[in-house]
Amino acid sequence: MHASFSALGLALVLGFSTSAMAQQCGGDFGAWRDGVRAQAAADGIGERGLSALNQAQIDQKVLQRDRAQGVFNQTFAEFSGRMINDYRLRNGAANLKKYADTFARAQNEFGVPGPVIASFWALETDFGAVQGDFSTLNALATLAHDCRRPEIFRPQLISLLHLIDQGWVPAGVTGAWAGEIGQMQMLPSDYYTKGVDGDGDGKVDLKGSAPDAILTAAKNLQSLGWKPGQPWLEEVRIPDHMAWEKTGRVNKLPRSEWAAMGVTRRDGSPLETDAVQAGLVLPMGYKGPAFLAFDNYDIYLEWNQSLVYTLTAAHLAARLAGEPRFNVRNPDQGLAPEVMKQLQQKLADRGHDVGGVDGILGAGTREAVRQEQLRLGLPADGWPTPTLFSNL
Repeated sequence: MHASFSALGLALVLGFSTSAMAQQCGGDFGAWRDGVRAQAAADGIGERGLSALNQAQIDQKVLQRDRAQGVFNQTFAEFSGRMINDYRLRNGAANLKKYADTFARAQNEFGVPGPVIASFWALETDFGAVQGDFSTLNALATLAHDCRRPEIFRPQLISLLHLIDQGWVPAGVTGAWAGEIGQMQMLPSDYYTKGVDGDGDGKVDLKGSAPDAILTAAKNLQSLGWKPGQPWLEEVRIPDHMAWEKTGRVNKLPRSEWAAMGVTRRDGSPLETDAVQAGLVLPMGYKGPAFLAFDNYDIYLEWNQSLVYTLTAAHLAARLAGEPRFNVRNPDQGLAPEVMKQLQQKLADRGHDVGGVDGILGAGTREAVRQEQLRLGLPADGWPTPTLFSNL
């Protein structure tokens, strides 16, 4: 997937302590850059990295892209139908065969199956073909200077300066508009701390080396908590009536309890009656597609926080592992973006935290919808419909 989509997942950046200086943003760009230079020097970055910083400039196109991410207004069926295409399935299978030894190493060393890595590779850059042509230095300087999310992007800028200073990447390295680099669109901090030399040439090249990119992605997923040998997503068949309030990714139950409620495998055969925890995800409501999402699915949300993107990536991985396309079924009509904004405002007026009135069905809006569905006696599946809207 192109980086304009994956940038929504940048809020996943964890583990960076930010000083008061690192929180500063806005104002005169030159003066702000002097502050970054002082921080970088204190962090041990040498002349090569500091000289690169001197060339950093504001890129207005980056700010425009940051504020326009309407792709996530699409439903799961729309988005996945466009993103999981014949090209990606065909080339995914070919690359799994071409780099079989590297993928085997990724699974042996880091516990991450090849199809999982290949799905990110496909969606992020079409297997390295589309890596972005934005100046990474300018993109991160722009977003770190902007006051929308400086606590996320300033640490990434410092990490990039480390990469430049140590010769891992040139000062003119290019990538996505939000600063991701290479075939898997890795953030500079992950490049710097988790880069793996997969081809044994003595350097980590995430732009030009597929083995480096594959193994670095595997190491990153492992660091996020991937559980070896465990499932990530399973399409299921659900009954017409059940306790819908128990559904949702975070409402995890043992697989045996879902089986007791009438949930089966996609083909109608029984689920395993074990204690493996899973949430029942209904991205388009109880009449639409249904999936059991396991702990490993949560790792997808560490990579990118959009449910639509992560379900698409997880399902593509399942397809590359041999599963068929999901059953769309017959979901109730959803809401157009402008109506979604009106719904979000209504929910906010009722005291719900929807995470912003932006027309995007995010986690906060879904949970608010569930609460209102419960109050109104509607199936609490988190899917906003015209019926719910008219009853608020």
